[in-house]
Amino acid sequence: MASHNTLRSYSIIPCFIFVELVIMSGTVLLAYYMECTDLFSVHVQGFFCNDAELMKPYPGTEESSFVPPLILYCVVAAAPTVIIFIGEVSMYVMKSTREALLAQEKTIVTGDCCYLNPLIRRIIRFIGVFAFGLFATDIFVNAGQVVTGGLSPYFLSVCKPNYTGTECRFNHQFIVNGNICTGNPVVVENARRSFPSKDASLSVYSAVYLTVSRMRLTLWFLLSEERRESPDVAPAFPLRSAVALISKEHAGEEIQDKEREES
Repeated sequence: MASHNTLRSYSIIPCFIFVELVIMSGTVLLAYYMECTDLFSVHVQGFFCNDAELMKPYPGTEESSFVPPLILYCVVAAAPTVIIFIGEVSMYVMKSTREALLAQEKTIVTGDCCYLNPLIRRIIRFIGVFAFGLFATDIFVNAGQVVTGGLSPYFLSVCKPNYTGTECRFNHQFIVNGNICTGNPVVVENARRSFPSKDASLSVYSAVYLTVSRMRLTLWFLLSEERRESPDVAPAFPLRSAVALISKEHAGEEIQDKEREES
């Protein structure tokens, strides 16, 4: 298979197995230990017994929330993966983008038997980068929660300190003793992992990656079909971002006005 669209490489498979796969495995393993084990203990942050900001009612377990974590994490992981897969397959199927793709990406011949066409390489590359970033975000969020020990707004409702004891006798006494809580230890520990928010962090990462992927596909389609030049397309992205931010601020103000009227 000798042509100008073919590139022979004997290092791509070993590099993938012994470097990229090892790094990815280590990242997944570290995320597992931080997520599913008690290997890393949460920092015990002090509090005031009568802090009104920590006395919100306990909303229940996360599984009983409007959007359970399992569903949220599945959407966060699946949405960009599906979009990347559909986008790359569409680029490869369409004739105009296929020609531009083959001109940029070479078919890799590794050894004497294996061929890696641009479609397979690009799907593995972009989904792999997304998955690595997702696990890395989870690691940083868990590390932040373990180090800071941020208290949830309902912390005192689940901690259930002994208000008649010597520690809580005075309203302005700062409590640093972690053993003062009489509530469920598992629930109390989860209430100490408020900052940073894992749901918000993973959702924002997924949304940003998905947005960048869509922008990249849009730019590729426009330029490959020669309908637009790069200077014509470039201003569209900051313009769209500015409009989105203005719309978001306007919508937020309307929501706040409605809440004031209802209250």
